[in-house]
Amino acid sequence: MADDTTDENGALADVLAAEHAAVWGYGVVGAALGPGQRQPVSAAENAHRDVRDRLTALLTERGEDPAGPAGGYALPFPVLSAVDAAALAATLEEGVTTAWVRVLDRAAERTTRELAMDALGAAEVRAVGWRAAAGQSPATRALPGLPAG
Repeated sequence: MADDTTDENGALADVLAAEHAAVWGYGVVGAALGPGQRQPVSAAENAHRDVRDRLTALLTERGEDPAGPAGGYALPFPVLSAVDAAALAATLEEGVTTAWVRVLDRAAERTTRELAMDALGAAEVRAVGWRAAAGQSPATRALPGLPAG
């Protein structure tokens, strides 16, 4: 592993942890929604699984030992309704976008920046839909993944 990828690999490990949390969290989101509302949950969970698996393979190729998921995660608030579920999904996507922004900041390789931009953009598109479903305004963010100004 080259020295210039050490920070990049650390950021990728952090985003892997966020992706693990998103996969787990979408289980909670899906449980709070009716069967007819679960298609976007399944699509989002599968997208996060795909990114998680890609990150795990990338870190392994680089000689890193990627961490697996935690046994469980603390919810930021109770999920008692469909609105709460949508708000949790938006929160999960925001956590992922924040982690991908850190990857962009530390990326040494072009392929890593491309991966980060693709994953960040996809997460923000999902977040917009979930924010709208939760009644949050604005549903869009000018600079996804960065602290609000």
